[in-house]
Amino acid sequence: MSALPITSVFNDGYVAEAYETYRRDPSAVEESWRQFFRFAESLSGGAPAAVAGTDARLLRKAAGAAALAASIREYGHLAVALDPLGTPAPGAPELTPEFHGITAADLAEVPAAALEGVTTIDHGGRTAADVIAVLQERYCGGIAFEFEHLGEEAERAWFRHAVESGEHTPAITADEKRKLLERMTQVDGMERFIGRAFVNAKRFSIEGVDALVPMIDEALAGSGKAGTTAAVIGMAHRGRLNVLAHALQKPYATIFREFAGKHDQTNSASGTGDVKYHLGYRTTREFDNGARVETLLVPNPSHLEFVNAVLMGVSRAMQRTPAGRDENRVLPIAVHGDAAFPGEGVVTETLNLSLLRGYRVGGTLHLIANNQVGFTTDPSDSRSTHYASDPAKGFDVPVMHVNADDLESCIHAVRIAVAYRQRFAKDILIDIVGYRRHGHNEADQPAFTQPTLYDVIRTHPTPREVWAARLVRERVVTEEDVAAIDRRFAERLQAEHDQAQQAGGDKSHTDDAKAPATPAAVETAVRAEELASLNERLLVWPEGFSLHATLQRTLPRRREALTAKGIDWGHAEALAFAALLVEGTNVRITGQDAERGTFSHRQAVLHDVKSGATFTPLGALKQDGAGVFEIYNSPLSETAVMAFEYGFSTAAPRDLVLWEAQFGDFANVAAPIIDQFIVSDRAKWGLDNSLVLLLPHGYEGQGPEHSSARLERFLQLAAEGNMVVAYPSTPAQYFHILRRHVRRAERRPLVLMQPKSLLRLPEAASALEDLAAGTFRPVIEDAVARPEDVRRVVLCTGKVYYDLVAQRADAAHVAIARVEELYPWPHEAIAAAIDRYPNVDEVVWAQEEPKNMGAWTYVSPRLKATTGNLLTVRYIGRPERASPAEGYKNTHDVEQARIVRDVLAPLPVSRKAKAGSR
Repeated sequence: MSALPITSVFNDGYVAEAYETYRRDPSAVEESWRQFFRFAESLSGGAPAAVAGTDARLLRKAAGAAALAASIREYGHLAVALDPLGTPAPGAPELTPEFHGITAADLAEVPAAALEGVTTIDHGGRTAADVIAVLQERYCGGIAFEFEHLGEEAERAWFRHAVESGEHTPAITADEKRKLLERMTQVDGMERFIGRAFVNAKRFSIEGVDALVPMIDEALAGSGKAGTTAAVIGMAHRGRLNVLAHALQKPYATIFREFAGKHDQTNSASGTGDVKYHLGYRTTREFDNGARVETLLVPNPSHLEFVNAVLMGVSRAMQRTPAGRDENRVLPIAVHGDAAFPGEGVVTETLNLSLLRGYRVGGTLHLIANNQVGFTTDPSDSRSTHYASDPAKGFDVPVMHVNADDLESCIHAVRIAVAYRQRFAKDILIDIVGYRRHGHNEADQPAFTQPTLYDVIRTHPTPREVWAARLVRERVVTEEDVAAIDRRFAERLQAEHDQAQQAGGDKSHTDDAKAPATPAAVETAVRAEELASLNERLLVWPEGFSLHATLQRTLPRRREALTAKGIDWGHAEALAFAALLVEGTNVRITGQDAERGTFSHRQAVLHDVKSGATFTPLGALKQDGAGVFEIYNSPLSETAVMAFEYGFSTAAPRDLVLWEAQFGDFANVAAPIIDQFIVSDRAKWGLDNSLVLLLPHGYEGQGPEHSSARLERFLQLAAEGNMVVAYPSTPAQYFHILRRHVRRAERRPLVLMQPKSLLRLPEAASALEDLAAGTFRPVIEDAVARPEDVRRVVLCTGKVYYDLVAQRADAAHVAIARVEELYPWPHEAIAAAIDRYPNVDEVVWAQEEPKNMGAWTYVSPRLKATTGNLLTVRYIGRPERASPAEGYKNTHDVEQARIVRDVLAPLPVSRKAKAGSR
């Protein structure tokens, strides 16, 4: 039967039918009916026949009371006065007795026992009116709760008990209140002082959501008491300086020096650095409860929410222990903006990571610093939801809303949040509803766009004044105490400012960017015997494991490949990973379909075709001293997953951390992570990351979006030795560059253009000796051409090389060399390759990509410099185009053939030959 609410229908026949359904399965009827029948059975002694004779009038009132109690839980948040500026709560009709067919007077007639099972409140001998009053106080008072959407009843029950019992929200003591007043004075006093000392300087002040700082304090202290030893915070610029100064204890004098243009050495040799409200910081906090928490604020550019996944990656890496992972060890805290949280898609991507096995961090504490305006945009124009936090509910995240002027409720909300994370290891969100006292920045005029709002803000007391006034009313402090606390702190700031003024100048700036030093050579070869042994271990799976028939045939061929010079790309990668693991290096690789590989080349995770069980051969290599192997298929996300892996690599600098694109061009979606984090973090923040980007690239006629990984973008971003950009053309080259990357002392990102059609191309395969000897070669010279016959030296990268050599039979005048590493530019190796040919007339750069894409615009000036401008340097490839590749296979084939033809075409009689004939 349909489980209609009891207030919707009250027909004797329907009641009888509902009761029979309830007797068979109580969960089959709506909660108000369950409570109705429980109460009726209690009155009738539990005899089914007597239930129908129970006082129907009283039962109706009991059922209405039960329905009202349930509604208060579900809709009570709509009655909480959340806006410190006085906007009334919207309320909801479901919160009135009349909506449920009863009156307030009826509640007084119903025994409290009628609500047993509906609430966790101790009923005693009271009436339903007493219980409803307590529920209204708990759910419609200081904190607005949203948890009835949670999928697990255990979590909903936990929240009901937490809210209704008050277990996690004991009254704040007088001593705690005084300490909070001192903290709020520091938060507010710093903003006022900077406003006076550095007039019109941008600081993106916290004013209006000042409670954020003591809430972070409470989260750190509470989690630390429960065993957390570190916290990672990510946030945008709003309030960041205050969080740096107070939550992370960055010295005031340092901040004042930065306002005066005097910076500490935190960036690269060029001195580019970053603005003060983007910088990170690390410290260790000690609390009165004995907790000691290492606290890290992750640097963040102006792409407000992109740091969220970064801080999760950092947290995941820091949670690793010799015994595995300890999620309680590290608390991630993400501070959001109210416009950015629903507005930026990376938020949703990051929330989606929260419970995935490859990315979970035991729950992130999300705090929305809710200004009720985004730059100059009102909420009605910036989101389609009632609350800024609503997207989180789609990911089973409980939400609490608090009035930023109600500091006690803010602290209580954090205590509940910490307890929930400790119990369920899941994300939780607190929406701190405040305001922004100034414009978007302190030089901005907010009255241009929100005149009435700022008329209210102008006369509204600050959060510190609100809290101080409350403590004065409660006789916790006097007005003189409040003034004295403020005065003492102002004097301290003035002293810190005076000290900063006397400090020296900027220690980091220099007009001359130093050229990056050439990294020292490292050994990357692995003995053939060791590789053979590892190969055997990777071809063993559990007894009775039913492998797919195709893999049963193909994987064992890797034994033959060692002696038949047939090591393909996936095979070389597996050997590189295996050798690094047994040497003690941790390896982590993620991406869409990374476990199998987009092109079925990796097969790192095997699946039993009968049971569905999985087995990871590389993971089975683990032994004492060996590294940990992690491989995960990522969600259909580029931005958040790449950001996560970037963050992981900054916190695990000696690990091999790789992100693989399904197709290289998909990395375009993560451009902010590449541009603003990966390639520039060293210059801006003094950080080093070692993330490897695997980007399938190559023109096989698969259309514009499955061809180009936008090599040109990475080369445009290359400077100051900030990364390595390479396009290896053989499995052995790939093997060696991965090992070189790990073994180098310098930690830099590695961007690898990866093959598609070359993955199993016999001509591209490598021999065992290629892996067991040598190292990565930035340039591979032509091993076939006779130097005295060559008049055209062709330089190229990647797949096009194999297209060219396949057609070169009669082109003795052409030598084809491969540039495997584009940045840093291998000047000496290229010069040596060209100097081998005494009769050369021209140097050609050949590429598949259009002229305005690929490597040409980067290569052209460097190649001319390498040749000393003594030779003609010419381009052969596709003409300039708006789209990276043809959309039709036949058109692609024609154009590809034309490029090959032009490269191998005969030259006219050389100038040297003409001179000799005269």
